[in-house]
Amino acid sequence: MARTLSLIVRNLVFTVVVPGLGGVWVPWWILTRHGGTATPAAWEAVPVIAAGAALYGWCVWNFAAVGRGTPGPWDAPRRVVATGPYRWVRNPIYIGALLVVVGEAWLFMSLPLLAYAGAMAVVFHMFVIGYEERRLGRRFGDTYLEYRREVPRWIPRRPRRAPGPAPGESRQDEQAGSYQPPR
Repeated sequence: MARTLSLIVRNLVFTVVVPGLGGVWVPWWILTRHGGTATPAAWEAVPVIAAGAALYGWCVWNFAAVGRGTPGPWDAPRRVVATGPYRWVRNPIYIGALLVVVGEAWLFMSLPLLAYAGAMAVVFHMFVIGYEERRLGRRFGDTYLEYRREVPRWIPRRPRRAPGPAPGESRQDEQAGSYQPPR
């Protein structure tokens, strides 16, 4: 129970600090920094923001439930997480964050916020290729390299393998998050 509570608290703290700053505080600052007000102009953008937030939440859930960690590199999952949205694309958490900020740019009809989203996309890409992929390759070895070969970095693609455990595996083995090559 204490481990589960600790995991919940660590994920909540990460969510408040990192996405809270990048997806709430910085956009608010951009919108209001010159005395402006953040007045919604395009309410049809709200589902985009909600989809991004839901995707982020699903990713955090998988990191905690399957990987027993957080999205933070200092408290990363203990195993390769290849379930949920991670079966479709390797970086869905970044896609969720971008959906939130692009949705906010649309909601407030803000070009500076859209430029911020573009900068976020570049920073995310550089972080992924310059640090994260190498670190995951060193940490998880062949398991991550196989996952990287099979699952695209940014553009979601339907998984090539059928869901469910491989022959000889239990459902518990599959839920442990160890990547299994396509069948």
